[in-house]
Amino acid sequence: QVQLVESGGDSVQVGGSLRLSCAISGDTYSEYCMGWFRQAPGKEREGVASISKDDVPTYASSVMGRFTIFKDTSKNTLDLQMDSLNPEDTAVYYCAAGVLTMCTAFAIPSFANRGQGTQVTVS
Repeated sequence: QVQLVESGGDSVQVGGSLRLSCAISGDTYSEYCMGWFRQAPGKEREGVASISKDDVPTYASSVMGRFTIFKDTSKNTLDLQMDSLNPEDTAVYYCAAGVLTMCTAFAIPSFANRGQGTQVTVS
């Protein structure tokens, strides 16, 4: 299975942008459903975005139009471009991977194969 390591978390102002990156090793991501989920203090995990092995993305309604998920094959990473950030986006963001036919953002938090997380703070 793939190993996942997130980076790019930071503190930003409202309206700002961040790009999170998930370094992938140990396998090719071409056969996986992959994505990002987040968890804020006292809240449940929320699937943010997913991308299927066929490169079809899905997004949570809370981030639709603001976040973009994509694979950077030159760097072997899974990236999440986050724009127009607001305080409700504050959370620890995790990259995850799994084998799933219906690859949706909703499913991402259920994957056991995940990274250690990266903190995003918007104020």
